[in-house]
Amino acid sequence: MKGVLNLVSVGPGFADLIVPRAEAALRGSEVIVAYELYLRWIGPWLDGKEIHTPPLTQERERALLAIEKARSGAKVALLSSGDIGIYAMAALAFEEMREDDGYEVNVIPGITSANACASLLGSPLSHDFATLSLSDLLCPWEWIEQRGKHIAEADLACVLYNVQSVGRMEGVYRILAIMLAAKSPQTLCGVVRNAYRPDQAVSIHTLAELPTLQFDMLTTIVIGNRFTQCKRGFIFTPRGYNAWAAPVAAAPAPEPPSQALWVFAGTSDGNRLAAQLAGQGYPVVVSAATEYGGQIAAEHCPDVFVWAGQPGVEARKQALQRYRARGLVDATHPYAQLISGQLLALAQQLKLPYLRYERGSAFTADSGQLCASSQAAATAAIAQGRRIFLATGSKDLATFLNAPGAQACQWFVRITPEPDFIRRTLALGIPRSHLCAMQGPFSAAFNEALWRDWAIDCVVTKDSGEEGGYPAKAAAAKALQIPLLVIQRPQLAYPVVATDFGAVLRQIQAWQPDV
Repeated sequence: MKGVLNLVSVGPGFADLIVPRAEAALRGSEVIVAYELYLRWIGPWLDGKEIHTPPLTQERERALLAIEKARSGAKVALLSSGDIGIYAMAALAFEEMREDDGYEVNVIPGITSANACASLLGSPLSHDFATLSLSDLLCPWEWIEQRGKHIAEADLACVLYNVQSVGRMEGVYRILAIMLAAKSPQTLCGVVRNAYRPDQAVSIHTLAELPTLQFDMLTTIVIGNRFTQCKRGFIFTPRGYNAWAAPVAAAPAPEPPSQALWVFAGTSDGNRLAAQLAGQGYPVVVSAATEYGGQIAAEHCPDVFVWAGQPGVEARKQALQRYRARGLVDATHPYAQLISGQLLALAQQLKLPYLRYERGSAFTADSGQLCASSQAAATAAIAQGRRIFLATGSKDLATFLNAPGAQACQWFVRITPEPDFIRRTLALGIPRSHLCAMQGPFSAAFNEALWRDWAIDCVVTKDSGEEGGYPAKAAAAKALQIPLLVIQRPQLAYPVVATDFGAVLRQIQAWQPDV
């Protein structure tokens, strides 16, 4: 008996948006394979069916199950919301099919998320447009950013899918920054949550307003182009070709110098090191992880090229190759083990000299309690305090806030005033009244006054050295007689380590004896 595999689109939500052909395929199928949520929209057509609902994260398992049933001769419907051929299950099914499979295949189109959201907003996609998924589970983030850059520079209207999740808080804001770099901040945009489903929400904003908002995986963002207009509470993009002006040519971006030393900094001593190397006559590129870090580097290193942002491993690799880097100086923060590991791997792949510049430790046994990890520090802090101050940065906050017993404590946080870091901190539930967003380092007097006013009874920090203000934190904690918990520095197997400028210079001279 010849099987049938129906790849069925069941629309954005309500049953009245499911096309008749999809209904017919569902009625004619014996087996239904779907994420359980989709079944609520097709309830009238499920009687007597064999139903399988592997969970949300098992998309490939769903496709394989549907194919096996079709191979056995059953008439099967594999479901996706929206259109099954757009960011959905159809591609997985085709990947898993064999050339010698004999079952019939039918792809039934549906209403995409882009179409559904556009209809609620008006008609913003009436001219050329693009879609971009912000999920980096199946596509490297540097590819996503590069595609976003081209969309922005072409001033295409676009639809952003998979906008934000708990594990991907910052990506959407990086894409919005890319859009703002090339498109007018007054570009009209729409934000739609749960299109054609319960709790539907629709709002219109300018592009400049979007970075101030929070989103989730149920949200779709529609960004217009320079011609998008607003009328009667809707936005629309005219189809006409009248009054088209030539696109404004972007000024060519400055490029890093060739055969430069690439100093990966982000700290004050790293920037100072880069400036000293430039003073010795070396061409230098400073790479900073954030735009704010890039601004600080530009202020302190006026004679070097600053490369700011988080381009991803592949983009770093391409840049190092394209501009024929002489070598890598890793002057990142002592706790930035992820980027250090990436730089070590890149140096090995590209056969480039690598040097780790490591600021000295300021920890002493009588200045604080050393903890082996963030998890250990969280446990110790909860055992000793109730109003706990975290001077650990934004990346490890979830470790403290999700630790056993954390709900019994009040948490106070000091972070660098980077918009992404502030958003991340607020998203984790830190009240604004418990947040200090300032650029350090800070004096002992400042720390003491802040902690006294906030009635802090325990402080958690890192062994950030004298440059990072550790002695000032230790002095303030001692003056207030409150415990200071210090997270131990991570240990990486660096091939070469230098702790002062002289050692760095000697090592680089050994790389380049002719300079």
